[in-house]
Amino acid sequence: MGIEDRDWRQDAQREREKQRQLDDTRARFSAFSRQHLEEKAISPTRTGLIPMMIFWCVVMGLLYLLMTHYLQPKQAQVRANGELVIKRSHDGHFYVLGTVNGQPARFMVDTGASLVSVSEALAQKARIQGGVPTTFNTANGKRSGRIVEGVDIAIGPVSVSNVRVGVGLHMGDDSEALLGQSFLSKFDITMGKNQMVLRAR
Repeated sequence: MGIEDRDWRQDAQREREKQRQLDDTRARFSAFSRQHLEEKAISPTRTGLIPMMIFWCVVMGLLYLLMTHYLQPKQAQVRANGELVIKRSHDGHFYVLGTVNGQPARFMVDTGASLVSVSEALAQKARIQGGVPTTFNTANGKRSGRIVEGVDIAIGPVSVSNVRVGVGLHMGDDSEALLGQSFLSKFDITMGKNQMVLRAR
């Protein structure tokens, strides 16, 4: 056997050893990747992603319920002397729950409005029919509607009969209405910083 043959065999043996080491390293790296990287990518519960999403959904739902309850207008308080007390809302307006011909409504008190005004949808539910056609001048322009006599409006325990009501105003929700002077004129009104007091005349 010549020297060249020995050198060639030693070189080949070294190459095989290098290849074996390289294959061994690749196999270990692949096993590490499967064990640590792919497992985490496939299982988001281990990283806490799904529990975190559930937690924030619950928090947002609770906040929504709290804000809805917090912003809901309250029933007017009745003092021993019969006065009605309406608290100022967080947006600066006065809101109060009441009824229109027995149909529940959420009133916004507007001392500058001449009439109690309701939407056509609320009027249908409250069986407010007929009336005189008219045109209302609103902040958003002119709107056609009708004026109806003889409607019963109640806030808390206080009810006023034969109230003139404008039908055709829409404030966003069908149950919302405007409480104007056709109802408020039956009361002496005292405005405070955080409340409005209605005293029957």
